[in-house]
Amino acid sequence: MKGLQELYSAKPQLRVCAVNFLNTLPLVWGMVQGPQRGLFELSFTTPAECADRLAMGQAEIGIVPSVELERLKLDILPGAGIACRGPIRSILLISKVAPENIRVLAADAGSRTSVVLAQLILANRYAVRPRLLSRPPELTAMLEEADAAVIIGDPALRLEPASLAYFTLDLGQEWLELTGLPMVFAVWAARRQYVTAELIAAFQDSCRFGRQHLEDIVRAEASRRGIPEMLARHYLHNLLINELGEQEYRGLKVFLERARQLGGRG
Repeated sequence: MKGLQELYSAKPQLRVCAVNFLNTLPLVWGMVQGPQRGLFELSFTTPAECADRLAMGQAEIGIVPSVELERLKLDILPGAGIACRGPIRSILLISKVAPENIRVLAADAGSRTSVVLAQLILANRYAVRPRLLSRPPELTAMLEEADAAVIIGDPALRLEPASLAYFTLDLGQEWLELTGLPMVFAVWAARRQYVTAELIAAFQDSCRFGRQHLEDIVRAEASRRGIPEMLARHYLHNLLINELGEQEYRGLKVFLERARQLGGRG
């Protein structure tokens, strides 16, 4: 990593915006606890706010919701992101009525990709196009106004779907059943002028370090975030994909194509 340090030693630190969810920690663990520590100015917020910070020039690099890539005209830093192939457990649609009867959908105001994914799933698998409400991720309040709610990230992991008297769709599993492909929720992205081989290597190395230290992440973060340790371990080891390859990018391409057909970003 000496090359990257030398490259930026005479310049201000690049500002990196990450998402404050458990699923992002493997990506940034090298920057927090490992060899990439101190290379970047790292901050944490919601997925939607990450996209907005890049759009406003308040960050140079960010975890960007997949659905925002084209709008923001960003280049992907390849090899690392947030994805799944099948159930993900942290992207849930919870409904008081059968999915085909949903007329009003409350969506987490901090999400963008998952909102569009929910619309795609409901349109293509259940033949409904509900009216959308943007709300904070409080399930009870959301379901007072809407038939169903999309809950993502740590708030979803803090729920126990089996204990709820509602229908629950895992949108990762729903996407796999619809397309047979992985679902990519977010990727590292930046303006083209910042994307170098050294930068890409730093982000890939940080992800690799995180995947090698998942137990450290579980011990440090699960209890603090109110997520059962056994669930956090299963989630990080078995459900979450952080190292992206050909199949994940194929899934991303199909998702973006279908999002355009749906009528733009949500």
